[in-house]
Amino acid sequence: MTILEVMNLKKSFGSVRAVEDVSFSVKAGEIFTIIGPNGAGKTTSLEMIEGLVPPDAGEIRFGELNWNQDANKIKKMIGVQPQSSALFDLLTPEENLNLFATFYDDARSTEEILELINLNDHRRQQVKKLSGGQRQRLAIGLAMISDPDIIFLDEPTTGLDPQARRNIWDIILQLKELGKTTILTTHYMEEAEQLSDRVCIIDQGKIVTIDSPASLIEQLTKERAVRLSFLDGPEAAKEVLRFMETLDSVVRSEIDGTSLTLWTAHPEDTLYTLFGFTKEKNYQVEQVSIREMSLEDVFIEFTGKEWRD
Repeated sequence: MTILEVMNLKKSFGSVRAVEDVSFSVKAGEIFTIIGPNGAGKTTSLEMIEGLVPPDAGEIRFGELNWNQDANKIKKMIGVQPQSSALFDLLTPEENLNLFATFYDDARSTEEILELINLNDHRRQQVKKLSGGQRQRLAIGLAMISDPDIIFLDEPTTGLDPQARRNIWDIILQLKELGKTTILTTHYMEEAEQLSDRVCIIDQGKIVTIDSPASLIEQLTKERAVRLSFLDGPEAAKEVLRFMETLDSVVRSEIDGTSLTLWTAHPEDTLYTLFGFTKEKNYQVEQVSIREMSLEDVFIEFTGKEWRD
């Protein structure tokens, strides 16, 4: 079931066209991630969908609801964690949550939220004494206090250490288990690849592709790069290369001294044949690795730009 539909959104700031023509739909219960270079229009698109910035053109529908006619109803069904969250630093997480709960008729209990964001042990500690990761978890908790159907998370893990980032991932996956729909923007390609049901790549205010991470990676190529290095010197690498180039499974190859790289759609079969040859020649293989394609490769392919965390 489609829970959000965005149609032909456009937004300019003076002569700058931040969003040119953005259209997509989000299914109930999925994690939908928007990625793109800095200045691509990610945050502006999100702010229009959240009702914070009016679009110049286009339509945003939450089921049968739209911002022009049903703003109050939409506000009750969404939760927002912006890039910069306003927390009351002299209050505790428990007090922040209790305060925000008073804004809603049917707020989720503070106890449930503290458990969800794993802040029970810090519930009575002033927010100003919390770590960056703990503050981010509290910000997500505040977005959840109204028990929304859709949660918007704008770069929730930026600037966090790897462990704190993983803690946020756990919360996002718990939200999915609860049946919530999460719309996420992120600067971390691994995060998008690990969490997302679908990824939307935006560049220069336009959508360039939308699909699951696995499908996007599959679209690139079915070939994998197999890398090997030999203890027996460059001549051994050259002889192995000559042999491997006779195989139909090897699409292309490169050699650099004692190192050899082969591109093949069937890496396991190729390695089986290769090791049979090296055993026959009594060559010693020092290192072997198979490089899988990633979402970063997809990003570079579609935008022509190298990703920067």
